[in-house]
Amino acid sequence: MAKQVYMDHSATTAVDPVVTEAMLPYFSEKYGNPSSLYSIGRQSRKAIEEARQKVADLIGAKKEEIIFTGSGTESDNLAIKGIALKNRTKGDHIITSSIEHHAVLNTCKYLEKNGFKVTYLPVNKEGLVDPADVQKAITPQTILISIMHANNEIGTIQPIEEIGRIAKEKNIPFHTDAVQTIGKIPVNVDTLGISLLSISAHKIYGPKGVGALYLRKGTFIEPQMHGGGHERNIRSSTENVPGIVGFGKACELAKGRLPDEANLAKLRDSLIKSVLQIKESYLNGHPTKRLPGNANFRFSYIEGESMILSLDMKGVAASTGSACSSTSLEPSHVLIAIGLRPEESHGSLRFSLGRENTQEDVDHVVSILPDIVNKLRMMSPLAR
Repeated sequence: MAKQVYMDHSATTAVDPVVTEAMLPYFSEKYGNPSSLYSIGRQSRKAIEEARQKVADLIGAKKEEIIFTGSGTESDNLAIKGIALKNRTKGDHIITSSIEHHAVLNTCKYLEKNGFKVTYLPVNKEGLVDPADVQKAITPQTILISIMHANNEIGTIQPIEEIGRIAKEKNIPFHTDAVQTIGKIPVNVDTLGISLLSISAHKIYGPKGVGALYLRKGTFIEPQMHGGGHERNIRSSTENVPGIVGFGKACELAKGRLPDEANLAKLRDSLIKSVLQIKESYLNGHPTKRLPGNANFRFSYIEGESMILSLDMKGVAASTGSACSSTSLEPSHVLIAIGLRPEESHGSLRFSLGRENTQEDVDHVVSILPDIVNKLRMMSPLAR
């Protein structure tokens, strides 16, 4: 059997055994509804509040500024729609980037259909937004700036602190999708000047189906789910207690393991150096301002999907980009935005390393990838 190597941690991560252990009692032993007044309900409420504090601690926030949701996608929707609908009498203009996750882009497109105006800022060839472009795009009608902290496909880390200063000077709420950065690089909402921030548990070795929105005190949004008034009447729905407990534990572990995440950069650089020895291979994204575990390449004359299937037969899991759009035949909007032609975009491959990956894993990948690329090029009509 082929050696199994998982290098798609930007898509999802395995639940840490410590996280699973923390969650288990809340499925069948401590199963009370956290809104109930009796002891088993209060037990669940206490667990939620403890988890809320752990999430807040990871990003330098106050406990009461954390709103639990069902996913990073829901957090993005709640932030963007929530600000837009709350402030539509003040203005109708939103600023975002052309390389956002679809959870942001499609939310903005929905708002455009409902009378809002959206500016989609360009990025340079390395995937960076220019803060000067943010400044120039602001109008008296601007009610929200939403720029992701780091891109899920190419790993480029944005100048969020500079953009945060601009937003603060103009008194405009600033949202960032930090799903890919939480637990991987230091994140502090005060240092970055963030008003709203989206997080997802399953990217940091927590369970799927739970996320959070950081909502700075004094920032007000319109709820998108109406019901019994849960989560300070911002996100009604009986809380997913086991998921929230697991999320909290994952954040607690992530905070203590941030130095380990930094060590991933060494493995990433080793992988990049070796892969770029392959003829006509190129790195997508910024060479240094990138997530510690992200390495995104493009290879001339072949398709990323063929490489993924070939790697899978050798026991290696990688991707062409976002897992949310892996079934689409359209070229990546991120790669098109950084100036690649559609055929170049289709020839791209993303490796995203995690805490269980080793130099041995990297060596295994670089030992099999050149042969895969060469064989696929021999079959490609584009290579002739």
